This record gives sequence, C-alpha cells and structure tokens, in this order.
Amino acid sequence: MAHRTDLDLDLEERRRVLDAWALKRRQIAALEAEAAELLIEQFDIHDQDVAESPYHRDAIYRSMIAEFSAAARIPRSSMEFAFADARSLRDSMPGVRAAFADGRITAAHVREIVRAGAVVAEAIANRRADAAVMGLFETAALVVAECDTAARTRAHAREVAASLAGETLVERHRRAAKDRSVSVTSLDDGLALLTAVLPEWIALAIQDRLTHVAREVIDARGTREPQLDLSVMDPGADSLHAEDVDLADPFFDAFLADPFAPAILADTTADAASAERDSTPGTDSGADADFGADADADAGMIFSDDRATFARDPLSDVERIPADERSLDEIRADVLADMLLTATPSTAIGDALDDVHARIQVTVAATTLAGLDDRPAQLDGHGALDADIARALAGRNSGWTRLFLDPSGLVVETDTYTPTTAMKRFLRARDQHCRFPGCRMPVHRSEIDHNHDHAKGGRTAVDNLAHFCRTHHALKHPDVPDPHRWTAQQRPGGSITWTSPLGRAYTDRTPRRVMFI
Repeated sequence: MAHRTDLDLDLEERRRVLDAWALKRRQIAALEAEAAELLIEQFDIHDQDVAESPYHRDAIYRSMIAEFSAAARIPRSSMEFAFADARSLRDSMPGVRAAFADGRITAAHVREIVRAGAVVAEAIANRRADAAVMGLFETAALVVAECDTAARTRAHAREVAASLAGETLVERHRRAAKDRSVSVTSLDDGLALLTAVLPEWIALAIQDRLTHVAREVIDARGTREPQLDLSVMDPGADSLHAEDVDLADPFFDAFLADPFAPAILADTTADAASAERDSTPGTDSGADADFGADADADAGMIFSDDRATFARDPLSDVERIPADERSLDEIRADVLADMLLTATPSTAIGDALDDVHARIQVTVAATTLAGLDDRPAQLDGHGALDADIARALAGRNSGWTRLFLDPSGLVVETDTYTPTTAMKRFLRARDQHCRFPGCRMPVHRSEIDHNHDHAKGGRTAVDNLAHFCRTHHALKHPDVPDPHRWTAQQRPGGSITWTSPLGRAYTDRTPRRVMFI
C-alpha cells in the first residue's frame, strides 16, 4: 500500500470542503424549489379569493404580498417578483418548473428565464405567436441553464426569446426607449448617485469607452515627467528668454571668453550668503550644529565640496506632480464627469451613432443589413438589438467580419484576408467572452491564450487558442505554484476543459449563436 503524504491528506481535506459546500448549494436550491411550490399553492388560494370578491382584486393581492413580505422580512418588490415567477412556472413553464424541482437549475436561473420569457408570453397573448412557441423557448433556455451560470442563461434566453418573438421584442424596445431619463439621488458624505436610463447598446458603449480611457490613464502612470520650457532661462515677472540674448553683442562674447566670470559670480553670491548668516544673532557659521539650522536657507542650492561656491538648482522650482493613486472605478467616474462637463453637443460633433468609438460586438444577418427583412440583430453577450440600429451602426463602421455558421449555430469560418487577422477574428466571433466557466468578460477585454503552452510545443492554431480574461488567464500562469495552478485544454468543437488544483474538471462549452427565424 502506498504511503499517504501530507500533500495527499491536504488535498483530501480541500476536496471534502468543496464537496460539502457544493452539497449545501444543491440543498439550498431544493429548498428554494419547495418555497416556490408553496407560493404556487398560495396563488391558487389567491385566485379563489378573487373569484369570490372580484371587486377587491387589488386589495386581496396587496394583502397577500404584505403578509408574506412581513413574515419573511423580504422587501415588497422582491416578494412581488417571487410571486410573479411562481405564477409563470404554474401557468406557462412546466418544463422550467420540473427542472427547478429536480435541482437542475437554481432560483436565479428561474428568474432569468421567466424575465426573458415575458416577451414570448406577450407575443402569444397578442396572437402573434402560437402557444407551442413557449415550449420551444423553455427547451432552448434549459439547454444552457442546466450547465451554465444564471448570468449566461440570461443572455442566451433573451436571444432565444428575440428569435421566437422578434416583432414583439422590437416593439417593446421602442416603447421602452421612451423611458430614457437621468436622475440624481443624494448620498451621504458629499456624494450623489447619477442614474441614466439608456438603450442598452449605448450604455455598454459608454462603459467600454470609460474603461478604455481609464486603463490608458493607469498605464501612463510613472511616465509623467515634468516638461521644462528650455526657451525660458529666467522665469519670473521679468523673465529672460533665449531670443532676448543677442549673440552678436560684444559683451556676450567677452563674458564667455573670461573663464573666471562664472566663478566670480558664484563667489560673490556665496560671500553675500555667508555675510547674511554671520550677521544673524546667535549663529556660529563654523559650528556643525548650525548646519541643520541653515538647511531651509540652503534648500534649492547646489554647493561645492568645500561649500565655498554654490549655485541655484535649476530643478528646484519645478512643479512636482503628485502620484495618481486612483482606482479604476474612481478614474472612470472622473472621466465621465470630465466628458460631460467639457463637451458641447452640436451637429458638428455628431450624434450618438457617429461618435461611438467604444467597442461593442454585434451580429446581424446579411439579409437584415441589406434591408430585406427586419430580424433583430444580436448584441453579443447581452441580447437582441433593433435592426434599424444595427444597420445604422454598420453604415458607420468598416470593421465587420462575415461569419459562417453550422446548422447548430457554431461559428465555423470567418471571411478575412490575412491569416493572422483571420485567426483573431475567428476567435472573437467564436468565443464572444472569456472561456472560463461562467465568466462573461467580453473578448476585447480578454487575452488570447495558447491552451497548450507555446513554449512547450503548443501550436498557434484556433484549436489551441482561446480568450481568457486577465483574472482567469493568471490561473494557469507558469509562475503560479503547482498546488494552485490550473490547466486548460481545448476539446474538439472548441469546448474548454479547465482542471483545478484539486483535480476537478469544469467544461466551458462553445457559445452558440441563435438563429433568428
């Protein structure tokens, strides 16, 4: 029998803690499903009460929300959302309800699926879609929900809903656009909360631009050296500039020809400074103790070794720039304020579409770009985008890449010119975000990684390359000690399998693009 080492025991203890935590999370999910079933039962009671007193429908509902909110110490709005989710599970989403009860998804997944499904429910209610469409939506949403995070489920479910009820979605977006607003809420300690309700693509572009500028500010730290104006030789009220010196002046030539002139000037200044110190009562120019007392007077001066001569330090009057220690969030807030307070809206500057210099990734069908249909475009990683906005953006941007998809929605090829550029564009189109399980950091803020280290023979090919954000890229860095280093391996089809230091494998499946029909 092999001898068990301390490392074996340590890994066993770490695995035990991880397994126990994961079990508790599953138990919590099961309890949340049971709680949802109880809310469904309460809704049945509510419907009976309303049937008996239909004129008091609102009062009955408000009383129910207040009762459960007080009993669970949950805010009223949160309680209303919980009941709305329960009603959707009961009335239109039996598949999601069953998955929730089986522990395959969590309450967070349910919440995102129900929210996205509201578009489909509205389309069915308005007879713009068949009732069977909701079953298709459930099935497609659960494909991602059962193996990924709630955040990724939200983006996928919104895309599916847009593909099944695109016309209704566009109408909802256009109605919601009328709710654009800006408000200010005072906070404590001299701060305030500035809230802007904007179309999603504009808000994402603003956030990206602020982040891009803030990172440039951070990257420039340590390189801010004071720039001296060499044309000014004597700053002050009666400043002397280089152009004030006439090189043809005979006195100037005589001054430069006299080797003792600079020394005489320095000695004279030194004698004056010495006489001033000697005339000060209670001082002894020869005592070492008085050297510290004269430190302030000597500030900004350069002395010879014997202190017989001195001159003013030319850098003593240079303004020192304080170190910039602001965080990324602080810089973003400052940049936002600077841009808003210093910019002037005008037709010369252009409208929002003309001035988008941030990076957002949009996928749109060629037929939609050509104006042959109005199918929604896809704001990658977030949801649908109005076809009119997608066409307007396309007309102002030359950086578009043609994508070829297989029947399942996977990117199989991109249309580019040079191989290196083609590989990068293919990876951007395929990955959409960081390929660590659950991470949604967009590709333009991530780094392309050789899954099998290039230094160890890894090929520079798309089946060995993937986008990882800085945080998750660092997990597999060679400098990380072996007991804490992760590995990542790309599988056929582009899935990435991460292996943790505990030996657990976590797979991030290749993102699929929704086919708009």
